[in-house]
Amino acid sequence: MAMASKVRKRWENGEAAVNGWLTIPSPVIAEIVANRNFDSVTIDMQHGLIDYQDALSMLQALRASGVTPIVRVLGLDPVMLGKVLDAGALGVICPMVNTRAAAEQLVRSCKYPPGGNRSFGPLRSQLVYGSDYAAKANSSVIVFGMIETEEAVANVSDIAETPGLDGLYIGPSDLSLSFGGKPVFDHEDGDTFLIIEAIRDAAHNANIKAGIHCVSPSYAKRMLGSGFDFVTAGADVRWFGEGLSGVFEVLSSTNTQEVGHAGYN
Repeated sequence: MAMASKVRKRWENGEAAVNGWLTIPSPVIAEIVANRNFDSVTIDMQHGLIDYQDALSMLQALRASGVTPIVRVLGLDPVMLGKVLDAGALGVICPMVNTRAAAEQLVRSCKYPPGGNRSFGPLRSQLVYGSDYAAKANSSVIVFGMIETEEAVANVSDIAETPGLDGLYIGPSDLSLSFGGKPVFDHEDGDTFLIIEAIRDAAHNANIKAGIHCVSPSYAKRMLGSGFDFVTAGADVRWFGEGLSGVFEVLSSTNTQEVGHAGYN
């Protein structure tokens, strides 16, 4: 029996899941984001400013909300994968999974024997999910491999067929760079968009999930409409920056005599 997961429940019901993204090392921000309507929240250890101790505190902050806690790790490191799972992550996103062999190693690192070679020692996970955690972990932990290079695209069908892999997660910016373009998110059309659709189709042909990193909520909605099963709808730094911009847009449009500060005009 798998552990409770909002994401897996969505998928079991034939629905897509919406993911939030954290790059700021703050349990308070993690708690604020988790108390919105996200199905999952991902702690980004790769490009975020987050180390292991930060991630542990943020995982603790996510617990009360019931969202599915996911960690994007730095890379294909079995030790780190096991460590974040032991700390309570119910999913991992691993960057730069370029080959079937890499995908197989990723799965092995996230599964206990006989499905893999994850070392046993779920210190916090056993506390949070119960003494039978080990019996439930292999069917509960969500394993995403990131497809974000030309090499990965060439191997995408083979990667998608990897037993135990739950989904492919597209990194649009690196994907665009790899094919000679600029590091752009939210592709509306063009060659990179066609590649994104091909990755989605490869995942579905292998009966696994297709995920994508989006910047704007409107683009995330479009990707949901196009058949993606897991979409990230922006990140904490962008939400914070846009919120501040909105504050000063209001102040700038206010009569200076009312606010008493000519600098906002």
